[in-house]
Amino acid sequence: MPYPTNSDLPVGVRNHLPPHAQDIFRAAFNRAYADHALDPRREEAARRIAWAAVKRLYVRDGMYWVPR
Repeated sequence: MPYPTNSDLPVGVRNHLPPHAQDIFRAAFNRAYADHALDPRREEAARRIAWAAVKRLYVRDGMYWVPR
């Protein structure tokens, strides 16, 4: 299901990603979710694509993500 706002993101995403990274995750997820409408693993594909988008600009440092 698409996420209308960052406050609707899963708790793990909200608690560990900074606000800008949450925006990236949400936008990528929503776009991928729409693009994979016929895929039976639609949500999984959207989640993977969203994390890949975040990883382009952020790197994990312990429990949190920081800009590259």
